[in-house]
Amino acid sequence: MLMNRQSREDLEASTLAAYACRSAESRGRPVPEAGHAHRTAFQRDRDRIIHSPCFRRLEYKTQVFINGTADHYRTRLTHTIEVAAVARTLARALNANEDLAEAIALAHDIGHCPFGHVGEKALDDLMENEGGFDHNIQSLRWVELLESRYPDYQGLNLTWEVRSGLRKHLSKEPGRMLDGHPIGPWQGIEAQIADVADDMTYYAHDVDDGLDAGLITEEQLGDLDMWQEAGERARAEFPGIGSPHLLPMTIRCLLDLQVEDVLTRSEDLLKRYQPASPAEVMNCEERIVGYSESLWKKLGELRRFLFQNVYWHPKVHRANEEAVQMMSRLFLFYVEHPEAMGRKARARLEKQGSWRTACDYVSGMTDRYALEEYMKHIEHKPRTSGSTDAQGG
Repeated sequence: MLMNRQSREDLEASTLAAYACRSAESRGRPVPEAGHAHRTAFQRDRDRIIHSPCFRRLEYKTQVFINGTADHYRTRLTHTIEVAAVARTLARALNANEDLAEAIALAHDIGHCPFGHVGEKALDDLMENEGGFDHNIQSLRWVELLESRYPDYQGLNLTWEVRSGLRKHLSKEPGRMLDGHPIGPWQGIEAQIADVADDMTYYAHDVDDGLDAGLITEEQLGDLDMWQEAGERARAEFPGIGSPHLLPMTIRCLLDLQVEDVLTRSEDLLKRYQPASPAEVMNCEERIVGYSESLWKKLGELRRFLFQNVYWHPKVHRANEEAVQMMSRLFLFYVEHPEAMGRKARARLEKQGSWRTACDYVSGMTDRYALEEYMKHIEHKPRTSGSTDAQGG
């Protein structure tokens, strides 16, 4: 027997926790649409995000290492997929809405510019007098304004729940609203899940890539409480384990320890506060989904280690800085020569001006396309790959 949308919505109503968001009770889309025959509203959101060009471009955007450094290092896309997988695990365990948590996780990094956080800082500096640049806000611009795939509206016309879930920093500002509804002081449980899943994956997997790249060693990690605990867990689960399997199992346990800690703490808080609706989660005395104080302290030690030894490693930092300098020069070139931007970008010039348009245009580029455009416009060398601008040329 086929499961139609109504059947899915009935299943959500009968199985999800009272504090979970139900797709049938969504606060809707900016432009109202009829329901789909077989997919719930949050399933449609997830699919729209996956099918969007801005999502596909994440494949060629930096996570830690500039895209192309090695084929098996994580990119912004593989990181996003890992975040979505962890978010589904947490949502299922907490009896929250998996589709909604996954949709928020899949869209959370869409606004990242080329060359990772170093590129973000460069764009923010360039836009200092024009409203600045923040990848979280830029993710909203892509899904609400810049994507142009449908005839009846700009953006992807996502539900209120996904759009509010992407406003994790804005939700902390008192009185913040979206479509007449508050988005804080805490976010809904699915948005909290997607947020902590992001932290979990980069703590574990940036260690993995850092080790693989030879930037850090197991001996260096051995001084960290979190790494010691993960190693002990791996050896306990797999007695007699040795090289080459101990390392990947330790990294797996590094993620497992975080998942278990968050679930334990979340269960305790749900029992304490017993929220009976998504609104009660948002108005709870404290955030429901997060780390315990003891694990957060250990992760803080790991986070400082990663910044010092991976993100700011001379090898990584030098390569990123060189690329960012080229991106910055390209940005200023577009400000002075807006006619060189793609067709869709040029169409936004009158309303948004050259600075914001150039910012949107450059931030949407992949690492390799930004470098190709630099060689074309600044170094005046021909392209070699034949790629095209995914924003519309």
